[in-house]
Amino acid sequence: MSRKCQLTGKKANNAYAISHSHRRTKKLQQANLQWKRVWWAQGNRWVRLLLSTKAIKTLEHKGLEAMAKEAGINLNRY
Repeated sequence: MSRKCQLTGKKANNAYAISHSHRRTKKLQQANLQWKRVWWAQGNRWVRLLLSTKAIKTLEHKGLEAMAKEAGINLNRY
């Protein structure tokens, strides 16, 4: 399983680490992902998802059902 947010699809970004002498080496900027247990009211149970911190904030505003529908995921599988 890749390091990717299950609701928003956020993933790593390719970037350069630039030293003091301005040498560039490639690096990955990983998304801030957290395992989160979220209460799914319609299913009447907890759902465990790998979410970015931005998705957790949006989840409090929009709700789990709406975000899952946007992402096109079936919560019965989690």
